[in-house]
Amino acid sequence: MMVSVVMPCRNEGKYIASVLDILLEQDVRGIEWEIIVADGMSDDGTREILQQYAAKYRQIRMIDNPKRITAAALNAGIRAARGDIIMRMDAHTEYSPDYIRNCVEVQHTTGADNVGGPMVAKGNGYLGRAIAAAYDSPFASGGALSHDLSYEGLVDTVYLGCWRRDIFQKVGLFDETLSPNEDDEFNLRLTRAGLKVWQSPKIRTVYNARPTLWALWGQYFQYGFRKVAVIRKHRRPSAKRQLVPGAFLLGNMILLIAYIGTALTGASAWLSIVTRIWLGVLACYGIACLLAAFATAKRHDWRLFPILPVVFPVFQISYGLGSLIGLVYWLLHPASAAGSRKLFSEITR
Repeated sequence: MMVSVVMPCRNEGKYIASVLDILLEQDVRGIEWEIIVADGMSDDGTREILQQYAAKYRQIRMIDNPKRITAAALNAGIRAARGDIIMRMDAHTEYSPDYIRNCVEVQHTTGADNVGGPMVAKGNGYLGRAIAAAYDSPFASGGALSHDLSYEGLVDTVYLGCWRRDIFQKVGLFDETLSPNEDDEFNLRLTRAGLKVWQSPKIRTVYNARPTLWALWGQYFQYGFRKVAVIRKHRRPSAKRQLVPGAFLLGNMILLIAYIGTALTGASAWLSIVTRIWLGVLACYGIACLLAAFATAKRHDWRLFPILPVVFPVFQISYGLGSLIGLVYWLLHPASAAGSRKLFSEITR
């Protein structure tokens, strides 16, 4: 048995050496393996570092990813891989020393077609720690099992992934028009084909959360925007929770329009009704943010409580706005999936 690790990468000059050092220390006794880094034409010195490591360690290979998107990097790595088992590992994630071994063992014992672990986040600085703590809240994640650190069993999607090579012959490669939601869409294809996606807490990683609210906004805006393309392709979402932020934001937009319309027309009775409904919706949402902040701060750190009521809306409003703009975009450009590939999708840290 051979394992091929595929790592998308672009402009990771500050981090790539330490990531490769950590991977080279993995407990892979008895496992033949290789690391394929698909570089998105980095221009910050990353390529030179990769070339040095490839010359020193026979397990490491660098290949080019001229399209500079994650899905294209994964596909290039899969085509170049020699392994019977292929797993994705990212440059901005930390791994337990037995990560590769546990992926292989869980896949063998469960017979699952894709395996992975829960998404554990950490952050640097006060704001980064608050964002990481919010990742752990069902209020931010919509109750996704990938954020449940103790859950083991079938899921609709899983962080990163470890696949048997033959499943790519069954369901195809990653859809390059859907980056950065290529993993959710691929797992949707797996489950619709009757294949199993499995999460195990034995498979341990730590994801480095975005350090600022602006970076978090950009991340979740692009997730929402590209999620519409996944729904458009399959005529269904991979999970109903993905529709909630867009529906909530749309409802508030409708109430805003109704408020302005009734105010301009002088319909005082209707204006009073609309105002009460809208204020009620906003009050309920504000209370929900405070309750979620209380529960999250209690679980992590009470010092995070003041900022958490601001962090949660960034998750939800950015995702919802991205979803609505994506919906409008694809209604106006119904045949432009491939042409939209670069919108909000280029690999960045």
